[in-house]
Amino acid sequence: MRSRSGGRPDRSVPRVGALRSTDKGGSWEDLGVIFEAPPGTDACASTNRYVIGGVGDVSAMLSADRRDLFLFISQYSKVPSEQGVAMGRLAWADRDAPAGRVSIWRDGAWLPPRQATDLADAETWEYPGGTPLWPPVRPWHDGQATADAFWGPSVHWNRYLERYVMLLNRARDESFNNEGIYVSYAQTLSDPRAWSAPQKIMNGGGWYPQVAGLEPAIGSDKDADRRARFFLTGRSERFIESQK
Repeated sequence: MRSRSGGRPDRSVPRVGALRSTDKGGSWEDLGVIFEAPPGTDACASTNRYVIGGVGDVSAMLSADRRDLFLFISQYSKVPSEQGVAMGRLAWADRDAPAGRVSIWRDGAWLPPRQATDLADAETWEYPGGTPLWPPVRPWHDGQATADAFWGPSVHWNRYLERYVMLLNRARDESFNNEGIYVSYAQTLSDPRAWSAPQKIMNGGGWYPQVAGLEPAIGSDKDADRRARFFLTGRSERFIESQK
């Protein structure tokens, strides 16, 4: 995740970039920015403690047929209808050259970016704002200390449930203090409308809820069974167990 300051060095405007390794993580090649907020959507006067716009907190999940990589992204635009968790899609065949290839779910369709040039006449891409899976109840950047929005998604396939599972933060203010940790389910990745209404599984809690499967060779942050390790803010002090 790359970031710029939007003219506010004390705040960030995150962007999503991609890296590639051909030696199992020994070295990395920068593939550039693959998704960023539309121009003019930074909230330069925002009282948000960390961000004044942009997109970030990305989680990626490859489809079962290995045709598409789906991205789950937090949006922090000044436009309330473009805040919250949105989705992008990248053809797996384009993974080695992803710049300009990520389409964004907006108003019921996958929309591609528009080719443009920056102030130095270099080629760039302008992406549409995504339609959030769940719009904020109280938006960011409205001059109020309170907020009510989902962010920081992580997605995995749950073998026991035979469903995709998304864990989420729910912020209660512009300092990203947590109201709780939530969970949503879907049978498919290809239809953003398939995700269920988030249900609370924990009050408060740290940032970035995530699981790690326990099964040898296959358990990971993308594949888990009924019981898995549960992480918050990069630490695991408990297990999580799924119920049908």
